[in-house]
Amino acid sequence: MQTKNPYDQPSNIADQAAQTADDAIKSTQQVTNKALDSLANGVQDARRHVSPLLDRATEQASALAHRGVEAVRTGSQQLRNTALHATDTTAGYIKNDPIKAVLIAAATGAALMALVSLISRSRDRV
Repeated sequence: MQTKNPYDQPSNIADQAAQTADDAIKSTQQVTNKALDSLANGVQDARRHVSPLLDRATEQASALAHRGVEAVRTGSQQLRNTALHATDTTAGYIKNDPIKAVLIAAATGAALMALVSLISRSRDRV
């Protein structure tokens, strides 16, 4: 019969503890690797879903900007046409009745000067 050496027992316990620690480390590494793989897959899925949404948002923003530019261009053209029409109408009026046009221009100038004078006096008081 073989007798157990009492001095071998602590060494055996230390070996078992070391083995248990190694097993725990390996298990933790496996769980961590699975979690990281799952996270990476989630990021890839999100990237696949978000990319079309970003493309669509970019297209909509571009279309909106294009419509805005067209609206400004149209408004500018309308303003230009209105100013041209007013100029033509005024020139026609001056040709048809020049004395009346000069009197209206003088009265308008006098009214504007009176308004400017009134505004400048009110500023001096403040």
